[in-house]
Parts: sequence; structure tokens; C-alpha cells
Amino acid sequence: MGREVVLITGGARSGKSTFALSLAEKNGGRKYFLATAEPSDDEMRERIRRHRDERGDAWETIEETTDIAKVIREADAEGSVIVVDCITVWLSNIVLNACSSATDEDILIEMEKTGIERRVSELVETLSNLKRSSVYIVTNEVGMGIVPGNRLARLFRDVAGKVNQRLAEVADRVFLMVSGIPVRIK
Repeated sequence: MGREVVLITGGARSGKSTFALSLAEKNGGRKYFLATAEPSDDEMRERIRRHRDERGDAWETIEETTDIAKVIREADAEGSVIVVDCITVWLSNIVLNACSSATDEDILIEMEKTGIERRVSELVETLSNLKRSSVYIVTNEVGMGIVPGNRLARLFRDVAGKVNQRLAEVADRVFLMVSGIPVRIK
């Protein structure tokens, strides 16, 4: 299989990661799992360990919480497969690191300082310029529920929605996962 970018979106526990891995498994070559989660507590460390065990030794896990475009560029080799799990956790890492000490009035300014737009543009450019590998990107649809009750959560929802749109534009295929069922939307 040649170069391809696939975006897989949906709600929590909809089967996104499992579907991404099943698509990626069909490709030969070196397999990378780009994990964006930070092992911040015992429950998250256990979850990460369990997922790593489920993937098995065929997958090389790379943990990167912020500079995922660089990792994708470095892993772009003939026939390699990269699963990025997940974009919304990556965005959360960037936003929360910058906004942890911000007041309500400073949230927008802090989000601009994080360089989210620059990082997203760099990711989109990296995906657009892939030469040899396939990338399967997992993200969440966070705007399908109720309107969040605080400003930072509403801002995050808006940013995540815009980022998903930009990634869908450069993706060759896009799937929406609903109750474990993939629905191809592009």
C-alpha cells in the first residue's frame, strides 16, 4: 500500500483506536504507534500499559505529547505505518500546559502563545508532504454534545472542531465511528 492519510473520528469509546489499528495492520512495513497521552496517574499508566500489551511487539510505541509533526516526518520511510492516537489529547496537552496558570481573561492570549495554529499548520504540512508512509489519525468529535459550561472548555471544543476540519481536508479517507461501526464520510 502507498502513502495515505486516514482520519478516524467519533465519540469516546466508539472504537476509533481499534479501527485505526485494524486498518494499519493491513499494511506491511515498520509500524509506529504515536501516543500523545501523558501517564499522569496510576489509572492512566495502567491504561497505557494495557494498550501497549494489546498491540504487541509488532508495534514500536513513540510517546510524544506535543511535537507530533516532527515524529511523523522522522518516521516517514518506505512502507512505514504510523497511528497517531490522539489529536484531541495532543491539543489538550498544549492548551493545558499553557493555560494552567492563566486567569479567565488571559486564556485566549495564552492559547495564542502556545502556538496551536503554528503546530496545526506544521502537522497539516507534514501530512500533505508525506512521501512514503501511511498515517492513521485518531481524533474525537467533542462538539456533538451539550455546550460546555466554562470558557476554556468551549474554547477547546471550538479549537478541536477547527483542527478536525483541517485534518479532514488533507486526509485521503475519513471515517466516523459510531458504536464500533465505521461510517466512511470521505
